Amino acid sequence: MTTALQKVEALLPDMSPSEKAQVAKWVSDDLSCRFPGIEKTPGVCGGSACIVRTRIPVWLLVEARQAGASEADLLKSYPSLRAEDLTNAWAYYRANKAEIEQEILENEAVEAA
Repeated sequence: MTTALQKVEALLPDMSPSEKAQVAKWVSDDLSCRFPGIEKTPGVCGGSACIVRTRIPVWLLVEARQAGASEADLLKSYPSLRAEDLTNAWAYYRANKAEIEQEILENEAVEAA
C-alpha cells in the first residue's frame, strides 16, 4: 500500500518550481494553523470561517466545488473573490475538514426544512 508521503515523493520530479512552492505554502499553512485571508467573526455568517472582505463562507465554496464548480466558475460567480482567496479556502478546508463538512450538513438541513 502506497502512503501519502510516497505519493508526494513520486510527484515531486514532475512538478514545476511554482507548483512545488505552492505545495510548500500549503504544508506551511497547515502546520502553522495560520490561514491568511480567512476570518471567523462572531455574529457574521453564523461565525463560520469566511473569506476576508466578504461574507462568503468557506463551506459554501467547498460545497460548490464538491458539486462540480471549477475555480473559474467560482471566480465568475463571486467577482469579489481572487484566486488567492480560493487557495486560502482550500487550505483552511484541508486543515478543518470536519468543521466545514459539519457546516455543509447543517446548511443542507436548513434548506430541507
